[in-house]
Amino acid sequence: MSGGVDSAVAAMLTQRSGVDCAGATMKLHAYGSDGAEDARSAADKLGIPFHIFDFTDAFNTRVVDRFVGAYREGRTPNPCVDCNKHIKFGCFMEKMRELGKDFVVTGHYAQTTQSASGRFLLKKGADASKDQSYVLYSLTQDQLARVMFPLGGLSKTQVRDLAYETGLANAGKRESQDICFLPDGEYAKFIEDHAGGPPRKGRFIDPEGKDLGENKGVIHYTIGQRKGLGLAMPYPAYVLELRPDDDTVVVGANDLLYSKTLRIQDINLIPVDRLGSPFRARVKIRYKQPEQPAYVEQTGDDSIIIEFDEPQRAITKGQSAVIYDGDVVIGGGTIV
Repeated sequence: MSGGVDSAVAAMLTQRSGVDCAGATMKLHAYGSDGAEDARSAADKLGIPFHIFDFTDAFNTRVVDRFVGAYREGRTPNPCVDCNKHIKFGCFMEKMRELGKDFVVTGHYAQTTQSASGRFLLKKGADASKDQSYVLYSLTQDQLARVMFPLGGLSKTQVRDLAYETGLANAGKRESQDICFLPDGEYAKFIEDHAGGPPRKGRFIDPEGKDLGENKGVIHYTIGQRKGLGLAMPYPAYVLELRPDDDTVVVGANDLLYSKTLRIQDINLIPVDRLGSPFRARVKIRYKQPEQPAYVEQTGDDSIIIEFDEPQRAITKGQSAVIYDGDVVIGGGTIV
């Protein structure tokens, strides 16, 4: 229970189903509020036991350190994917077993089902505007067998209505859009503080290699960025490439940001252990982006090539590409 309305209603629906349940909040970091008191209030209202689990060390190692390392290596990470993979459905699920519970229940907007072959499947949430299947693609068969998403078939409006009807104090609580350990959004300063000092500065260059001046270091930039470059150019300039070895940032015109092909590694497949021959699918390369039609081919044990029908803007190393067949998540991986 995060302290928000979604996990509180998930707890309420689980309790209402007649099973024995308890609420729990994860203590993950010391940056900003962790919502524990709001979560405890909701658990008290429902009359269920409440726990706080301290996963700070694991979160720092498996999420924060990876986040900082990725930016320093010129990649743009997705810490929510790492948190789901290693903490919410890793450490938290281990704690579930220690307590003798059978399932982890969360307030994610996603759904699970089983195929005719018995494999567990991950599907989109019914509310397309809230669907969170993109950040859950790394769930394994063992994890999917032990997870429940009570909100998967509901809209956000329905969830808030249920919270008000139940008298939950957080029924009207505003949603957080921030990365939980970056409440002010100042990721570059966070990385500097975490890494023990400011980054090495480098040079801006154009695609032909012309020197355009000094940059602040690659951690301050991401592919497709336009604002904050501080360059006087005869055309709108965007970040095209990051070269962390010497902190070079390549900038150029917007049309140079488009490409049709990407490769992913650290892959996880859900309906199958390995993909067969190349096939048509739809692929999402950002959380809020609609999935796009593409050909998908597995080229190795941990390598998938994706070729889009139309060029995609600002394909970014470190982000996740997630493959869909209709509402079903085939799997995904990290763009390399």
